[in-house]
Amino acid sequence: EEQDRLLRDQPDQPQNPKVLRIAIIGAPNAGKSTLSNQLLGRKVFPVSQKVHTTRCKARGVVTYEDTQLIILDTPGLTSPFKAKRHKLDEAMLTDPWDSMKHADLVLVLVDVSDHWTRNCLSKEVLKCLSQFPQIPSVLVLNKVDLLKKKFLLLELVTELTEGIVNGKKLKVKSAFKRNSSSSAKSPLQITQAFPPESRAHESHCLQETDQAQEGSSLDNSGDTRASESSLVTEEAQGPKCYGPRDLKNMKGWPYFQEIFMLAALHGEEVDTLKRYLLMQAKPGPWEFHSGVLTSQSPQEICNNIIREKILEYLPLEVPYGVIQVTEMWEEGPSGELLIVQNLLVPRKSHMMMLIGRGGKVISRIAQEAGQDLMNVFLCDVRLKLKVEMKS
Repeated sequence: EEQDRLLRDQPDQPQNPKVLRIAIIGAPNAGKSTLSNQLLGRKVFPVSQKVHTTRCKARGVVTYEDTQLIILDTPGLTSPFKAKRHKLDEAMLTDPWDSMKHADLVLVLVDVSDHWTRNCLSKEVLKCLSQFPQIPSVLVLNKVDLLKKKFLLLELVTELTEGIVNGKKLKVKSAFKRNSSSSAKSPLQITQAFPPESRAHESHCLQETDQAQEGSSLDNSGDTRASESSLVTEEAQGPKCYGPRDLKNMKGWPYFQEIFMLAALHGEEVDTLKRYLLMQAKPGPWEFHSGVLTSQSPQEICNNIIREKILEYLPLEVPYGVIQVTEMWEEGPSGELLIVQNLLVPRKSHMMMLIGRGGKVISRIAQEAGQDLMNVFLCDVRLKLKVEMKS
């Protein structure tokens, strides 16, 4: 009731409100929901190792002083073929595009730990960016903590940006050998030359280093940071239009304004990104009351968290066929939340997997989901899960 009231009420506008709508796009399982949760400071969106955990676009709201960030956590950009394979709703194909239409800024998330996909942006992501070239875009390299050979970040940045960032060409200089097995402790700093108006944001830019080393200046303004490895920018030619044929040959996007490197799961460098986003906000009315954390209803949050656990504990495609039906949702005598949910499965073999030997799997799902729900709702939660065959 409180959530409904907050969503229904007019926002409590400050004197000079500022707002920024952020669409987070990327391939499935790049870490979009994990990053959203870290920016919000509480787990609101479901997270799983399996693809397509996020099934619909949901909004997270960060309110800080007079600024409101509206985070549009979207399903991973996927093709119609993959959507059919995972029994996904049509909304899974359209929601990311709808989010782009309402965004002031887009974050493109890339999982650098996935050596199969990290060297180029997916065709769906490139198509999305090319359809909305007027929206400022930022490249976010996620899971950098899992990358042992840090010198690879230089190559990835060059490939994913087509060698251009913020309208300037990148020059790669590296003291690392290609076959070097440099550890995470090896100094690495990637530096960029920025136009004067963005000099204030420059300090956040692209650092993975234990110690900065003194070096030569990158431009005439006296920016004197350098290290063993660096990216130096030169003036690039003006933007050009990209058609479907051009996109086929493209691996990256040459119009990113900034690049961030972080580890969303552990919160590393997420505050740096958050500060940058707050600075990008423009004057405009808030969309939500300052007490709102997400546009989802409590029931939607509950369903998502339970489904997250089902995805974690069931193999392959099995969890995508589970249907959730809430049978009871009420407040107990001591203020605790009582929830009973029925999980419907298409086959007996799936039912046996979900229950587990001696009921261990379903008990563990209920226990972990209940704990997550307590952390979200900040009250005691008693969750009971039942498993039945679809009639």
